[in-house]
Amino acid sequence: MSIDPIQVLLIEDSAADIRLTQEALRDGKVINDLHVLRDGEAALDYVFQRGEFEGATRPDLIILDLNLPKVDGKEVLSQLKGEESLRSIPVAVLTSSSADRDIVESYDLGANCYLTKPVDLEQFLKVVNQIEDFWLGIVRLPSLNRASG
Repeated sequence: MSIDPIQVLLIEDSAADIRLTQEALRDGKVINDLHVLRDGEAALDYVFQRGEFEGATRPDLIILDLNLPKVDGKEVLSQLKGEESLRSIPVAVLTSSSADRDIVESYDLGANCYLTKPVDLEQFLKVVNQIEDFWLGIVRLPSLNRASG
């Protein structure tokens, strides 16, 4: 019996942060497929399976930066959590902002957790590993997240 990899969608525009997240998840304990999108517009097309992303795999976990080109992360979060069929997908906000306003607004929009990106390389890798350990190792996700669309 083979185990399907966990589908992780990383919505991040920083090339350095993408590389670090890829490294952390590649070396992690959970088998995963990481899909990376660099702007909010593409992210919405992906989760709503529009255009070039028609038939895209439904993510089991979304790691979302707030500071994105085209459509910002708060709008992505708002649209995602506003759609009943997508609401159960956990969203971990991982962003550079530590402003109370951004934290409160993200939780109000339905974020499942809010983490401020550490500046230190080792701490950044540790945070991504903790996201993986918690959301992909400890938490039980609804089986409907494993189905397409």
